Amino acid sequence: MQLKIFKEPPIDNNNYLLIDEESKEAILVDCSAVDSNIKKSLEEFGAKLKYILLTHGHFDHIAGIRPTDAKIVMHKNDLRILSQSNQYLSAFGIPDIKIPEIDIFINDGDILNVGNHKIQVIHTPGHTQGGVCYLINNMLFSGDTIFKESIGRCDMEGGDFKQIVKSIKTKIFTLPDDTIIYPGHGEATTVGWEKVHNQFM
Repeated sequence: MQLKIFKEPPIDNNNYLLIDEESKEAILVDCSAVDSNIKKSLEEFGAKLKYILLTHGHFDHIAGIRPTDAKIVMHKNDLRILSQSNQYLSAFGIPDIKIPEIDIFINDGDILNVGNHKIQVIHTPGHTQGGVCYLINNMLFSGDTIFKESIGRCDMEGGDFKQIVKSIKTKIFTLPDDTIIYPGHGEATTVGWEKVHNQFM
């Protein structure tokens, strides 16, 4: 499985492209900006994008989505936040977009597949009510639930500090310590490191 990381505007979001070299299927975790390098990477491997997996519905994680054959995946609890995206994009001087339609609504414990690899959905509300992480092999794509030594902000619509702490302790910290956490912003970390060093835990 090939992993490529693209740091994108408007707020230095991490977008993660995973390509299964055997099946030539690919997934993109979050889509913050239209990026020709993602297209080039797909072409390089002769791969086709199967899913765009949204960790939550905030504008900075969806702004790059354009009409595509890939299925767009999100938790239904973030539909309201998704619908408000253009209000926030305008504040960054970014033109309005067509709000993407969600093809697949996922729930905690759901399994998707890319090639022979399973993608486990882990519902982690607290940053938003529809926030999810995606676990693929030993890689956890955490969106804005947890960052290196920090957590997602809880002062916006759908945010709840006690809830996000519970999500992290009961859903993320139960994973093996060597699980690599790839957050929506900032550097990668591990479950083991965050158990010791995350100031909010």
